[in-house]
Amino acid sequence: MHKLLIPVAVAASLGAASPATWSGQTPLVLDDDVKVPVELGVMSKCPDALACENIFDQVIPKVGTKMELDLLYIGKLDASDVEFGVKCMHGPEECAGNVQQLCVKKYAPDQWWSFVHCQNYQGRSKIGQPDIALKCAKIAKIDWEESGVGKCAGLDGSGKGQEGVLMLQESVKVAETLDIQKSCTVRINGESVCIRDGTWKECENGHTVNDFVRQINSAYDRLNRLV
Repeated sequence: MHKLLIPVAVAASLGAASPATWSGQTPLVLDDDVKVPVELGVMSKCPDALACENIFDQVIPKVGTKMELDLLYIGKLDASDVEFGVKCMHGPEECAGNVQQLCVKKYAPDQWWSFVHCQNYQGRSKIGQPDIALKCAKIAKIDWEESGVGKCAGLDGSGKGQEGVLMLQESVKVAETLDIQKSCTVRINGESVCIRDGTWKECENGHTVNDFVRQINSAYDRLNRLV
């Protein structure tokens, strides 16, 4: 947990404690580490999503402790789809890949990005396939059965577990509410800052690794500013 050292005068204004209890100018230490919400609106088999995620492979080591990264999945809710209740642009396997990633994020969050990276590395045509999901779980050191991932996504790796399917439907609803239409859409602290759609578009503050790092650092500083 990041700790902020608060000068006595500022701490007093926050009503943290009586000044009589402080010794000289010893700062009061408060736990206050607000992480920057960063969302990538994606379709798991989309080449633009993979390009975006490859960029964030390099962003994470630089500012991973300052952000809360999430993937929001783009699709169309469709009650007539008996497997997922969602139509995915790249077919049912993409829906399955989305479910697999959602379940890993929930039940094995520390291994989640390694799992996503592994799926991407196998080639986007294989994302969503049960054997690839199980292989990547092993590579990422996820116990598919005991961690809860398997029950969520399907013990057979199919991506058709009931909990995971409901999570996919909810993710699609959130993406629709936020009007995320293009994969990949990068959102930092609640604002769309860049879109990858064949090429980088609408990226006023840049689209390189360093550009995203700078924007996340700036948002982090704003969120954790005391005065």
